[in-house]
Amino acid sequence: MNEIKVASLQLALSDDVTENIGRVSELVREAAAKGAQVILPPELFESHYFCQVQDEGLFARALPTDRHPAVLAMRKLAAELKVYIPTSFFEAEGPHHYNSLAMIDPDGGVMGLYRKSHIPDGPGYEEKFYFRPGNTGFKVWPTPSATLGVGVCWDQWYPETARAMMLMGAEILFYPTAIGNEPHDPGLDTSRLWRRAMIDHAVSNVVPVVAANRIGTEKDMTFYGHSFICDERGDMLAEFGANETGVLTATIDLDRVKRHRAAFGFFRDRRPELYGRLSQDI
Repeated sequence: MNEIKVASLQLALSDDVTENIGRVSELVREAAAKGAQVILPPELFESHYFCQVQDEGLFARALPTDRHPAVLAMRKLAAELKVYIPTSFFEAEGPHHYNSLAMIDPDGGVMGLYRKSHIPDGPGYEEKFYFRPGNTGFKVWPTPSATLGVGVCWDQWYPETARAMMLMGAEILFYPTAIGNEPHDPGLDTSRLWRRAMIDHAVSNVVPVVAANRIGTEKDMTFYGHSFICDERGDMLAEFGANETGVLTATIDLDRVKRHRAAFGFFRDRRPELYGRLSQDI
């Protein structure tokens, strides 16, 4: 039996980088102690979600991969605990800024970078002010146990992201996230939609999905948590509500997933010659 144990972290974050790294590190240690091999913190866990407002002074928070404190801390921790940690961070590359993810391996090395492809722009989520659209393309990360696909937050709404990673060989999909209430519409609860979108990716691609979100109130936004791990049929293996802090873990039977994916025939019955419209502008 080919199995892998995965973990999702959920917590509230302050605007103190050192404090946040410490909080995340504690949960990473807890997840590793439970046997997790891949441990997913939330998106941009280094600080408050600063994209609520447009403030040119906040560009100073961006740093190159080899100098970023969140990346450096997770590299050290991954090497100590012998785990994989997909690490989201605010990256500076020359004059450019990205919402990026470093895939950190059990030796503490950076396997490579993924730069968030889809950048939102709306009340409370002013990301286009800060981030260029990613230039890496979608990425998957082969490991001895499984090939991991990682999208970042807004990427999770796009079926194209999930399907592209699957066609590249992904066997589990991971989505670090920072999402909460909608400032322009207090009555809109997107937590249900957020989960349904990713569960749909699980079902339509026959693949387990791991999602990590933050909780707590930061300025005008309350983040709604609901981190989860679901299996290839969209059934919940572990989930949090809106307020819990902690670690979710689940063991994935990759041989079973592979059998189920083959039996459904979704990839057998694809008709790529009919899908050209998907790559054209509206």
